[in-house]
Amino acid sequence: MELAYKKQNCAQLNETFIEKDVMLAGWASTIRDLGGIIFVELRDRTGLFQIVADPQINKEVHEVLSKIKPEYVIQVEGKVSKRPDETVNDKISTGKIEMYPTKVTVLASAQTLPFILEDDNVSEDIRLKYRYLDLRREKMMKNFQLRHDIVKAIRNYLNDLDFMEVETPILMNSTPEGARDYLVPSRLHDGKFYALPQSPQVFKQLLMVSGFEKYYQIAKCFRDEDLRADRQPEFTQVDIEMSFVDQDNVISMTEGLIENAFKAANVEVKAPFRRITYKEAMEKYGSDKPDTRFGLELFDVTDIMEASTFEAFKAVIAAGGTVRAIKVPGIANYSRKDMDDVRNLAISFGAKGLAWVTYMESGEVKSPVFKFLNEAQIEEIAKRADAQKGDIVFFVADKPKVVFDVLGRFRLYFGEKLNLIDKNLHDLLWVVDFPLFEYSEEEDRYVSVHHPFTAPALEDMDKLETDKGSVRSIAYDIIYNGNELGGGSIRIHNPETQKVVFKALGLSEEDIKLKFDFLVKAFEYGTPPHGGIALGLDRLVALLTRSNSIREVIAFPKNSQAKDLMNDSPSDVTEAQLRELHLKLRNPKLV
Repeated sequence: MELAYKKQNCAQLNETFIEKDVMLAGWASTIRDLGGIIFVELRDRTGLFQIVADPQINKEVHEVLSKIKPEYVIQVEGKVSKRPDETVNDKISTGKIEMYPTKVTVLASAQTLPFILEDDNVSEDIRLKYRYLDLRREKMMKNFQLRHDIVKAIRNYLNDLDFMEVETPILMNSTPEGARDYLVPSRLHDGKFYALPQSPQVFKQLLMVSGFEKYYQIAKCFRDEDLRADRQPEFTQVDIEMSFVDQDNVISMTEGLIENAFKAANVEVKAPFRRITYKEAMEKYGSDKPDTRFGLELFDVTDIMEASTFEAFKAVIAAGGTVRAIKVPGIANYSRKDMDDVRNLAISFGAKGLAWVTYMESGEVKSPVFKFLNEAQIEEIAKRADAQKGDIVFFVADKPKVVFDVLGRFRLYFGEKLNLIDKNLHDLLWVVDFPLFEYSEEEDRYVSVHHPFTAPALEDMDKLETDKGSVRSIAYDIIYNGNELGGGSIRIHNPETQKVVFKALGLSEEDIKLKFDFLVKAFEYGTPPHGGIALGLDRLVALLTRSNSIREVIAFPKNSQAKDLMNDSPSDVTEAQLRELHLKLRNPKLV
């Protein structure tokens, strides 16, 4: 498409354009005056191209370029020429060519920038305050080009499989499960509120009831939760639902999607990806999103400690707890301070204490735990650990959830510290057979591990009312290098089963009727078996660009305090606005 102010893009040019007339427009990225000859690197979305002004060749052009400053927007016209061999720049794609323009037009001036675009040490808050400038940086532009390419590949893949893209509502009712909702007061309905969707879950299931059969959406979602590097108040997910499918169908479809998305980032991965159960993931790696690029697997010593005279561990076991261990190689030379730091780390992870066995390089074995063990028990620990000289074996005793969390984080800590992780690997796997429920100490009830629409495993249906904690779900998460890319499940499509699950979650008849009556009622009109998955687009792109935060791949993100420093939101509102919404603030800060 030919534009009014430009006919070519910078990175489009190559040696085939030599002696051809071109018209470019963009930003003056860098300006250098070398003995009266001015060199300008012109930048547009695609890349850089060098402009040269020699007063002996074109005095008028030289005069214009002598007055511009960095980030001025200019238009240039002229013929492309070959650079002299000694000035070739192999670092850019247009490094063998340049232009002595015949005409330069200033389209917009620019003030002095608050930071240097090429400076990677600028604070994130400054970058976010001037995000429109930050996005001009080459790294950021590449991030968003890749995001575009990945979304394009995903859309093409799903369109080729006859999926239909459908937009679902942003204003909906609040749900009692999951993270906190963002609430939107209604002006027309006094005292009532909409909620922004945490996901399109209910609506995509209703589309299956409606007979759409194959749906997808690049969906905006909202969650009012504490922020981390991989979370934002608003985020984007690839949302998919299919009718007449089982778990294998959804997994197979998703693997093809991931192959195509990774290919857009020039990363080759090959399906099928291996599958491990939730039980295996927790017992081996202490995590339901295990990084399996390295070893340091957990192992069970509950039976050994139960037969020992170690009363502290035995009391934990008698109360339903477990004792697990992890072997860390090559750290037997740790000092007392080092071991104090390790113990404090374990406590910061939630452990009440930490025990260990040190296998010295000299062959001596040291441990305060040994006084509680006989020789056979000591030998069995060494055997299970495959302990070698220089290793330390750490033990944690507590409730299984605590033990797995502590040792799982321990494992990641030492994996990074000891450089055991091959950062060049692209390790993809599925975790399946999740529990349907988990007990929340905080809420004193069972809650959904995924969401309340997840189907129970058929063989566990009879436990829904009698043994909730052992009910498995038909749910699956896709894991990439220890990060959850997304998760999904086969859904409940029987209204009676859905009611049983709601009740198992402690929802009253009134709650069910108030929040989900429309969904349960819809299931009564002929609902096909269906299932789906949602993939975190921001996280996927961040991982493929090796970004430290998803803020690097979201155009206008909030900072770590959920604030937009550029437009100063959230912000105060006027009293008149509050009156319209039938709201009154307890401690008003009105503008």
